[in-house]
Amino acid sequence: MGRHRSDPMGAARLVLIGLGAALLLVLVFVGGRALLGTLSTETPAPTASATPSAAPTERTATLRIACVAEICPVVLVRVPGGDVLNDRDLTRGEEIVYYEPELDVAVGDTSTVEITVNGTPRPRGRPGQQEAFTVSRTTPGPTG
Repeated sequence: MGRHRSDPMGAARLVLIGLGAALLLVLVFVGGRALLGTLSTETPAPTASATPSAAPTERTATLRIACVAEICPVVLVRVPGGDVLNDRDLTRGEEIVYYEPELDVAVGDTSTVEITVNGTPRPRGRPGQQEAFTVSRTTPGPTG
C-alpha cells in the first residue's frame, strides 16, 4: 500500500478562489443598491397650496401626476437620455411629483390622471387617449 500524499494548494487555485469571493461581494453590493433603489421613492411631497399658482415658484414641481381612476394605465416618467423615474400603473389617489429640470412623460390613458406642469394644469384627454410629451422647469428647482 502506498502512502497518501496531499498536494499543497497551487497558487492558481488560491487566485481563483479569491476572484470568486470578490465577484460574489460585488454582486451582493450591486444587487443591494438596485433593491434599495427600487424600494426608495424619491418623490418630494407636493406643495401645501390648494390651488396651483399662476407663476411657478421655487417649490413648484416641474411635474405632478395624480391618479383619479381606479387604475391609471402605465405612466412613464424619465429624465431624457437618463434614469427611468416611474414606469408602472398608478392606483386611485396615488400621486407622483418631480422637480427635475427636464422630463419625458408618456401616459397610457390621459382621462385617468390630472397632470400639472410647472403649476399649470394640463387638460385631461378623452378615455383611452395616449399622450407623450416633454416638460421643462421654468424656474430653478427647490433648494435643500
